[in-house]
Amino acid sequence: MNTPPLYRQLANHYLDAIRSGTLKTGERLPSIRLMMEKHAVSLSTAVQVCRELEDCGVLEARPRSGNYIRKPDTLSRPAPIALAPALDIRAYVGIHEQVCAVLKASQRATIKVNFASAYCAPELYPLKTLQDNMIKALRHDACLLGTAGGACGNSALRNILARRALASKTHLPPERIVITNGATEAINLALRAVTRPGDTVAVESPTFYGLLQILESLNLHVLEVPASAHTGLNLQALQRLLQGPERVKALIVIPNLQNPLGSIMPDANKARLVKLCAEHDTVLIEDDTYGDLVDTEQPLSTLKHWDSTDNVIHCASLNKTLAPGMRLGWISAGKWHDRVEMLKHAQSRGCEALSQLAASEFMRTPSYERYLRRLRKALTQQRQQMSEAIIRYFPLGTHVTNPQGGTLLWVELPRRYSSMTFFHDALKVGIQISPGDIFSNARRFDHFVRIGCGAPFSPRIDEAVQTLGRLLHQG
Repeated sequence: MNTPPLYRQLANHYLDAIRSGTLKTGERLPSIRLMMEKHAVSLSTAVQVCRELEDCGVLEARPRSGNYIRKPDTLSRPAPIALAPALDIRAYVGIHEQVCAVLKASQRATIKVNFASAYCAPELYPLKTLQDNMIKALRHDACLLGTAGGACGNSALRNILARRALASKTHLPPERIVITNGATEAINLALRAVTRPGDTVAVESPTFYGLLQILESLNLHVLEVPASAHTGLNLQALQRLLQGPERVKALIVIPNLQNPLGSIMPDANKARLVKLCAEHDTVLIEDDTYGDLVDTEQPLSTLKHWDSTDNVIHCASLNKTLAPGMRLGWISAGKWHDRVEMLKHAQSRGCEALSQLAASEFMRTPSYERYLRRLRKALTQQRQQMSEAIIRYFPLGTHVTNPQGGTLLWVELPRRYSSMTFFHDALKVGIQISPGDIFSNARRFDHFVRIGCGAPFSPRIDEAVQTLGRLLHQG
């Protein structure tokens, strides 16, 4: 068995001290200088120890003050990262069948409470405003439904998206934005623009199961890179993968409120990630669908902000933040714009105009920001209430993430439980959940489940969580 590197041995030493209570939340970690003296290590090793603790979610750096122990995520620490294995194509096929089996089982069941959805409840969306805007647009242009939409989408909406991107320090020229049928089509276009069947693409692990389906449908080989619930993608594991023998053509990342982990990648990690991919000629595709659902008023930076070589393709959508029924997404593909525009035309032509007009009319007003503030506040409360219910009713040893935004919780059950068995047992009583097995091909998450918190907490939801807990205790 390989001996872990020195920095990881020291990081584990401090993690043990934190778990045992020797180092408590709010206490200051020994300084870099003191760590070097105490353990007789180099500056580089001491810095790596701090980075490792940050990746584990137990350390925060305070400007001009030092490093302090933070309240760790309730999700248990991920297993140590091994060297990237050799590519085994057989391990990365078949996810579509597995996901389809889960979805079909859900469709056949009578669902009373749906915890599998990543969307908000319909009553949280500004549906009346959007409906009024649609009526207004049709009155203004009686021929609107009889006219095909533009190839790249409505210019007013593209201008609004470009202006909103500036708040996150991201430059997206409106003429280089293509409106798509949600982020799913945007990612499809990005992959088709930069890869060919048989190429290798890297993803976070766990990741959204729909992405794994897209990759399989395009006959792309997939390598999974471990991610944590605190800082997202593990950059050290990615670097080892990129330095390996297998050429990685593209990497797909959800840097802000990752699905299903809910992690937010720190700015320093975003900058390092963009630089690392550029150095290895790996196209970086970011999905920023969830960024507007962060708890804070300060917008999160995108990977595109750190892109100085035009190596990042930016994808996003309004499906989670505004109206899932509109299926409005977009892609800013930079130097691949012309190819993406051609592929969009070949794949689905332009998107319909009515929903774009309704969305742009709302998004250009101050009411849109007020709506987002109300939505974020509601989701913060719903996540907290759901998390408390899970801890209250689920077996001892259950761990729940603590995301700073969004609609999702990633729940780790004690290892003796099977998420797929739990999924089928829950369906029998009319409750739908997302089993961890479908978020990876590596079968590392068979005792995890994803729980959606998009609906306001109610006695009905509390009773459903209690029922889930009862099923686990009986299992």
